[in-house]
Amino acid sequence: MSKTKLILIRILFLGLLIATFALIFHFSSQIAEESDGVSKGLLTKLINVFPYTKHLSVETKLKLVEHGNPIIRKLAHFSIYAAVGVWIMAFMSTFQIRLYKKWFASMAVGVAYAALDEYHQSFVAGRGPQLMDVGIDSLGVLTGIFVVLIVISIYRALKGDKENNQRERVHTL
Repeated sequence: MSKTKLILIRILFLGLLIATFALIFHFSSQIAEESDGVSKGLLTKLINVFPYTKHLSVETKLKLVEHGNPIIRKLAHFSIYAAVGVWIMAFMSTFQIRLYKKWFASMAVGVAYAALDEYHQSFVAGRGPQLMDVGIDSLGVLTGIFVVLIVISIYRALKGDKENNQRERVHTL
């Protein structure tokens, strides 16, 4: 791969990581009522389109929203930090360093940002830091890292099979 292409790939992954960090900061800056309204609004939309729940009574839908809101909020934490894990590990994978160093650096950056994000929330009205959220965020980062490692492994295996098949064709000629 050319140096220019490698630099562009690094810029892409770093840009995606910074954009995701900015999105997290935006969500964490929302006051409690606004943040709660966003997650409840999303859950309400899901309930209104999902075939098994869209025909339920309004009262039942409201109960689903109230009981499901904490789950949606934790899934949002996990999901956005899984994206963080993907972007960090993809960026780190463009460097020729040992895998354990890539993994450690990716986890360290992801967990540090999660902790700083929770600290940031302590300054937002109605919000506060929660250690459980840092744990959920960290699991999201770890999951994102594993996704990248799996994709890289599959890519290398397919690339290796393709190279082996080409070598076999040359030897049979």
